[in-house]
Amino acid sequence: MLGKVQIVHAIDTEGPLYESLTATFERLNEVFNVTHILPTLENLIGLQNGKFDLGEKTALIQEAMSSHRVSTLGSWDQIDNMLSEVTSENYRKKLLDSHGNGWVFNWFCLDHVGFETNPRKRDMGYHNIHDKYSELVSAQPFARDTIQWHFHPMSTYREAHRCATHYFRSDEVFQILSRRIIDRKFFPSCFRAGFQAERPDSHWFLEQFIPFDISNMATEDTSDIDNSSDFKNGRSGNWRKAPHDWRVYHPSHDDYQLEGSCRRLIGRSLNLRNRIGNLTQDEMDYAFSQAADEETVLVGLCSHDWRDLRQELEMVQNFISSSKEKYPEVDFEYCQADEAFQEHVAEEHKKDLPVKLSIKMVTDDEDGVPYILINVVQGVVFGPQPFLAIKTRSNRYIHDNLDFSTQGDCWYYAFHADTLPLQDVECIGVAANDFMGNTVVELLHP
Repeated sequence: MLGKVQIVHAIDTEGPLYESLTATFERLNEVFNVTHILPTLENLIGLQNGKFDLGEKTALIQEAMSSHRVSTLGSWDQIDNMLSEVTSENYRKKLLDSHGNGWVFNWFCLDHVGFETNPRKRDMGYHNIHDKYSELVSAQPFARDTIQWHFHPMSTYREAHRCATHYFRSDEVFQILSRRIIDRKFFPSCFRAGFQAERPDSHWFLEQFIPFDISNMATEDTSDIDNSSDFKNGRSGNWRKAPHDWRVYHPSHDDYQLEGSCRRLIGRSLNLRNRIGNLTQDEMDYAFSQAADEETVLVGLCSHDWRDLRQELEMVQNFISSSKEKYPEVDFEYCQADEAFQEHVAEEHKKDLPVKLSIKMVTDDEDGVPYILINVVQGVVFGPQPFLAIKTRSNRYIHDNLDFSTQGDCWYYAFHADTLPLQDVECIGVAANDFMGNTVVELLHP
């Protein structure tokens, strides 16, 4: 029996990104250590045409400075104009998949919060980008797009245009998810790392709550990242040891790049028209060849919403068409990220019923300490505990650990001097996924 190719287009959804000519050359300096070229339009065109002799970096810089890569969409009007075309029903159906379905976008939404400087004019605020794309998805019942989660760890100097690697340097990761649960009754089942950068802290955090991760950008040839100062030596996007053959895998506890026995699944996603980790025709051909060998192959594609997606879609659809001609017997399908991962989940969990939780307030405890009781009503929770979010009457959002029972399928949280008094609580939110990526969110107003 033949396999199939699952096409998962994952968009790092970050809203507008303004970049001045001076900022473009600052990036040239930071990435490639080129300091002697003045920031002029003439010099930018010269770099794009390969007129500067920069040694072995000449071709790489020429690609990095190409018009598509330096032309960012700096306002919502520009993004909206682009989206109005690429998300239209006609545009989605330019290349139908083997089942006659149109293109699917997976919007991995980022919150720009907690920053002190914002030179690239990011859209700052909780839910701003999430709400924008949720409205887009709701307005297109003919499409099958999904909303998921993308995160940029805080930089040392809280700059909105930079992305660090330490997830717990500040509280933003907990603030964002707690507010998503309580304000929007939303919790992600699939994740993409900012700058594709993971570390043990993010690896273990995801292992607790989120079953699917499509951040792997491993390639056999690593010369592109080795020649970029922001990626060399494992700075960002360090997937050098990870599978580069479209394999979906369970990571090792101590190294997210190696296969192991962790719960979560990691899929591979290559960039479209980027300067590193790019999808090529050979990569797409290899995916189809694997499917011809009776495998189901998840092919992740990575883009940003502040770039013109039309050029990227045209390129990747040409790749797909060419591969389909070489392997006409192989089916391909456009997928939501979670549904694609579901086919790679262990058979034991495919029979599980979707997870359901109940949350109950108990105020008549014999010790006089009120608490909540969380029970699994159906299915199995992914990870050791659900995610607990609390909103106080003073408008603070708090994440905390739960207390574990001896039964294994229920948890407690007590309101006492070591946590917070119940009278200060406005809303309690509990969220969880199961191994199939089914999500449950329950709210309680005590």
